[in-house]
Amino acid sequence: MGEIEDAIERADRESFTREPPKTLKGQIGYLLKQMGSAKAVAQELGVTADSVNRYRRGARKHARADVASKIDDAVRQRWQPMVRKRRQKQAAASGGITVETRARFGYTSSAGSSDDGRFRRLTVKLPAVYAQRLFDARDTGASDQQMREIIAEGFKEVYFQDGGGRAMGLSDVEINDIDYLDLDY
Repeated sequence: MGEIEDAIERADRESFTREPPKTLKGQIGYLLKQMGSAKAVAQELGVTADSVNRYRRGARKHARADVASKIDDAVRQRWQPMVRKRRQKQAAASGGITVETRARFGYTSSAGSSDDGRFRRLTVKLPAVYAQRLFDARDTGASDQQMREIIAEGFKEVYFQDGGGRAMGLSDVEINDIDYLDLDY
């Protein structure tokens, strides 16, 4: 996963109305309900169906660290899909998306201005249209770079050009060297 996709996933997880199961037995039980069989769960996790059944029965109380991480990720990916969709739909319809980042921004502008990239820490609320474009890009398998371009375009319009009130000669904005990036919607 890229940085942008990770940020979207974190924002989705923050929208949970209930916590996902924490115990190994509870997590396996949930995955079995979602996926239908021990074989399907085993394939997803990279273990045997017998191991899945041992976890389900409680015969094994702890999974190896790498398997426990895969189990946790698989549960969180499937947890409360309707809550996630509702929040994303709201952000794409009217709420917009808040992007907080520290990254190097470079831009192309009119002659006589400094276009040298520099680190900036920005928190910008992008309009709903950018949220919709970002979710659509993720759903169609866009690369992290393509999603960065959508965010950069939003920053150009909202932050650098202030909705059309300044820096009209600014043509391109690039986000490079992301230190951190967080999304909220």
